[in-house]
Amino acid sequence: MVETLNNLADLGQAAAPVEAAAPAQPKIDEFGRAYATGRRKESVARVWVKPGSGRMTVNGKEADAYFARPVLRMIIRQPFTVANRMGQFDVFATVTGGGLSGQAGALKHGISRALVNFEPTLRSALKAEGLLTRDSRTVERKKYGHAKARRSFQFSKR
Repeated sequence: MVETLNNLADLGQAAAPVEAAAPAQPKIDEFGRAYATGRRKESVARVWVKPGSGRMTVNGKEADAYFARPVLRMIIRQPFTVANRMGQFDVFATVTGGGLSGQAGALKHGISRALVNFEPTLRSALKAEGLLTRDSRTVERKKYGHAKARRSFQFSKR
């Protein structure tokens, strides 16, 4: 028992001091773009971000034409407003699955992750706003004996 305590003490003295982690490096491809994947509900967005004039292309269309509702446009621009980088990056994205609302959420998630890959110093600001967290809420499955996930069939007494 005493030997074990002595050995533990020796290990504690021999341990090297812990060094601080190196700052994160940008992940940029040979074309000067940062890539990330965003997800929401059943939608998946593949997003490329590069320095530019603020042009956003989604599935070959301008973002304002693809997302016609003003609320969806606000959602996809949220990462740039939080990071204070509005109009400084061009975005090229392909979005599949789900509806427009889920696609806008997936695009927001993908843009946030791509901005962090391009400029790691933005991570704390985007994380504080919850933009790097994947929204895990999905549609609940339908159960047998029910009309929908939770809705029962109408009860008839007679």
